[in-house]
Order: sequence, then C-alpha cells, then structure tokens
Amino acid sequence: MKPIQVGLLGIGTVGSGTFNVLKRNQEEITRRAGRGIQITMVADLDVERARSVVGEGVQVVNDARAVIANPEIDIVVELIGGYGIAKALVLEAIAAGKHVVTANKALLAVHGTEIFAAAQAKGVMVAFEAAVAGGIPIIKALREGLTANRIQWVAGIINGTTNFILSEMRDKGLDFEVVLKEAQRLGYAEADPTFDIEGVDAAHKATIMSAIAYGIPVQFDKAYVEGITKLGAADIKYAEQLGYRIKLLGITKRVEGGVELRVHPTLVPAKRLIANVEGAMNAVVVQGDAVGTTLYYGKGAGSEPTASAVIADLVDITRLHTADPLNRVPHLAFQPSELSDLPVLPMSEVVTSYYLRLRVADKAGVLAQVTGILAGLGISIDAVLQREADEVAGEGATQTDLIILTHDTREGTMNDALAQIQALPTVLAPIARIRKEELA
Repeated sequence: MKPIQVGLLGIGTVGSGTFNVLKRNQEEITRRAGRGIQITMVADLDVERARSVVGEGVQVVNDARAVIANPEIDIVVELIGGYGIAKALVLEAIAAGKHVVTANKALLAVHGTEIFAAAQAKGVMVAFEAAVAGGIPIIKALREGLTANRIQWVAGIINGTTNFILSEMRDKGLDFEVVLKEAQRLGYAEADPTFDIEGVDAAHKATIMSAIAYGIPVQFDKAYVEGITKLGAADIKYAEQLGYRIKLLGITKRVEGGVELRVHPTLVPAKRLIANVEGAMNAVVVQGDAVGTTLYYGKGAGSEPTASAVIADLVDITRLHTADPLNRVPHLAFQPSELSDLPVLPMSEVVTSYYLRLRVADKAGVLAQVTGILAGLGISIDAVLQREADEVAGEGATQTDLIILTHDTREGTMNDALAQIQALPTVLAPIARIRKEELA
C-alpha cells in the first residue's frame, strides 16, 4: 500500500524531532499503522537549515501554502505556533481536504471551536496530542481511555518552565527573579518568558483538557489565569513547614452550577504524588467516578518527547484515513451535536481553601482582629502559624508573619475578607493569598 504522505510546516525543535524519530523508528511505526508514513515535503523560511535536517529525497520550500496545495500530501503537520498565520494555514489545509496534526495549544484554546467545526464539515481529522503535556498521552487518555467515566476533576503541572522555577526556589531558598535568570541561562525559560510565568501557556492547555473532560466548547477567554511572579521564597518555606508544596496547577472541575477553569499557584499536600513532581517534568491527575484517581507523568516538552505525540497522531490518522467520518473519535470526545452548555464559573464563585500570609505589627490583639473578620464572614480557620518576630525580621523587630490556612470558602467571600483585613493599621504589607487543594 502506498505510504501516507505528510507535509511539515515548520522544522524547528519539534519538527526536527518528528522527522528524526519517524525515520529512526520507521519499521516499528509502519507495523503499527498498517502502512508507511513519510514526510515528503517541508516548508520553512530557513530553507538551507531545513535541507540540512531532512537531507535528500524530501522537497523543501519556503512557502507553506505550496505544501497545502500539493495533491499528494495527505496530512499537514502545523508546527509554526501562535494565533496568526498558523490559523489561516490550518483552515486552508482543512478546506483542501487535508487532515491536520498540530502541537499548537494557543491556536486550539482560542480558535478550536471554529477549527473543529470546519474539520467536521469537511470530513477530515484534526489531531492535537502534542498540544498538551508534550509526550504524555493525556488527550488520548481523556478522550478514549477514560470514556466510560464521568470526569470529576483534572489537575495538572502542565508547564515545565514554572515547575523548574518552583523546584529551584524550594530546593535553594531563592526568590523568583534569581531563579528565573538561572532558568533562562539553562534554556528552560525563553528570553521573554511571559506566557510561561504568567500562567498563559498552562491555561491554554487546561482549556483544551476541560473541553474534552466535560464535552464543552473551548473557552480560553473564561479561564482564570494567575502566574508565579508574585511568589516569594518565604511562602514556599512556610508551605513546607505546614506539610505542603506550591505548584502552578491547571485545574478544571465539574461542580454544581458549572465548570471551574483556573490556573494559579496552589498549595498541595506534600504526600500527594503530584506534589513531588520536580524540575521541568509534567504530570496530570484525573479523577473519574468509575476509575478513581489516575496519574500521567513525563516530559512535557522537548524535541523527541513532543515528536512522540505528533507521530502518535500521524499513526491514528493513518489507521482511520479511510474510515467513515461519523465513526471516528470526536475531536472533543463527545459527539459535536452533544456538546454541553455548562457555564464556566467566574472565579468569584469558585470554592476552595486558602493559605494567607500577613506581615503584621508584633503586638497583642492582632490575631484576634484578623480571625474576627474571617469569622464574621463565615470563613473557618484550619491552622495558624505565628512566627517569632526575631525569626522573621531580626532581633528587636516589631513586625512578624502570621500564616493562616482556611477551610473551603467562596472566592468572592475571601476577597471581601482580605479587603477588610488589608485595611487594618496593624497589617503592614500586601497580603499573600495562595489557594489550596487537597486533591484527595
């Protein structure tokens, strides 16, 4: 049988990995797919560099549209990234009757609804395992392996850069800015790390997982996004003393009234497996009503780990290439006509527990004032840690840190409480607030 012919748009880190792994494991992949899969055409602005990667026998062009226009190409792999030209090219490939594989989480989180609808209308597939958590097959697990389950929640470390930074802050007791510079020097963080450290990259991925878990449209604009830039070494130290570790988590939950979709630093009990995921590794925990808790762990980025996911998508499409479109696995796990209108809740309606750190005057009655405000709003306290003033600010200090862990409360209620507490003359600095999840 004639091999499936693939056109590659972009041959940077992931594209090079895809080409090399496909070539190296060609025999094994063919045995699994039932026919050969060959990259026969590559588009990249740097034609010479692209030729140095693919060698002889592969057509290299500098115009992505030439790949889409080639009638011999069955599958287009989009590895350009971003929202702009990538969207136009993906839609053009679909219109030309090509199947599409993409690692572009930003594109799908923002424009996925439009792209999936176009693909369904044309009877082609859009596969995107590589868009979330690199080499970890979490999309396949959510969409197929756990299809018998009513998914209750998903929580993941889905950005390696931020997890590396938090691991280094904990291990070395350093502040964020110091560790960020080291992460950039080592190549874990981009020169402009905004998407990573502000939580945007993780929110793109959480949006896609949420849509698949609950059968709702992708709605990145409704996600709550908070990064790690305001975290201090003190918070990581105090969390450790209380039996927790701080991780940047992407969280989506099915709750009464809708779906939570949020990314933010989170205290997680140190005994949880996900709390012990260190360095640039990724991990996703899924809670299903039938299966219980499952954990998916591995490399969330990199040339060959991400290529592993891209090639898995190529194999899937090759197997289903001639199948009736109605019998294929739906893009978002649920049949397109059965997508739910469950609302994504505003953050003010989310219920969780909290870690609060207050820099306060070291004098009698301060704790009573703070706990009185919390009690007045119905916020129950789980634990209090009050440091000796000289431990925090040196001998003879007149201020100290007050650490409070709360039980579950509504975010809007906590916002009201913090506004009142911050106004107290004995509270001397902005209050640090970090959400806490037991993930039980």
